[in-house]
Amino acid sequence: MVYRFLFYIVGLFIISFGVVLTIKADLGAGAWDALNVGLAETVGFTVGTWVIIVGAVLIVINAILLKKFPEIFAIVTIIIIGIFVDFWLEFILQNWELSSLLLRFLLLILGLIIISIGVSIYLQAKFPLIPIDQFMMVLKEKLNVTLMTAKTIGEVLALILALLFHGPIGIGTIIITLFIGPFIQFFFPKFERLFKQISKSH
Repeated sequence: MVYRFLFYIVGLFIISFGVVLTIKADLGAGAWDALNVGLAETVGFTVGTWVIIVGAVLIVINAILLKKFPEIFAIVTIIIIGIFVDFWLEFILQNWELSSLLLRFLLLILGLIIISIGVSIYLQAKFPLIPIDQFMMVLKEKLNVTLMTAKTIGEVLALILALLFHGPIGIGTIIITLFIGPFIQFFFPKFERLFKQISKSH
């Protein structure tokens, strides 16, 4: 249980760092992150606060669609991610700006890789999913479509909302949408093996 919790916290910390790097690259963030940035800039509050609010709304939507009681523990997950996002964005990388297009592109790719690693680590804990991931699973079940189709539908919905709130949509958004799945698929088995090795040795 200790190692599950450790993988969970470390994974969320890494995810939030990767998210902030993709935002700082300023080439277009992932659809859900672009929505959070757009809401922060048009309505107010911090990006991390909107991570929590949007996540809470998704928890309610997921519960309604599944006709189940809301996943309470998932609220803890989004609060932790929201705090971590603001930690990186408001304190550590607050005045960090890159002018070089090449460096910004490299930063975007680095952020994408880091998010994929973070997701691959946090999934090992087998704790309740981040509401966005849960929403994808709900769409898969309700619409009887593949995981990739469900993920795409969720991303398109977030993209439309991000455009409405003038979120940072660009080439980076397309790159993240296309490659996040394959990257997670690449890293997940490696951290799965690591988690099993650590669990067996202790």
